[in-house]
Amino acid sequence: QNFSKSLLDVADNLARASSVVKESFSKLDTSEDSSGAVPLLKTLLEGVDMTDKQLGEVFKKFGVERFDPLNEKFDPDKHFALFQIPDPSKPSGTVASVVKVGYMLHDRVLRPAEVGVTEGGPSEEPEEKSGGE
Repeated sequence: QNFSKSLLDVADNLARASSVVKESFSKLDTSEDSSGAVPLLKTLLEGVDMTDKQLGEVFKKFGVERFDPLNEKFDPDKHFALFQIPDPSKPSGTVASVVKVGYMLHDRVLRPAEVGVTEGGPSEEPEEKSGGE
């Protein structure tokens, strides 16, 4: 468990690197690439993506599963609320923002997802069935 937990920051950093490189790549003007940076950046992106995918496969092999609870009902056993977001259009207690995804190790929470939760919307209460005819 400790070893797996230690690798989660590595997974987060790989995902961040992939995201930043993809964003940078999409903003490049490839028509004026006199230095040959575009092929290097593309190779870097492919390498980071392959490493991220391989780490995900190793995690899965050993029972570590990633979860992204966006738009789910807040669960204090699986989520760690960092802030509240006023949003009357969604039920109070809905995960509206995910700062860090969570991870499970088999059936236990390895790291809770760090989230922002809605407030101000309708409460989610079970609907009562009328005892009518």
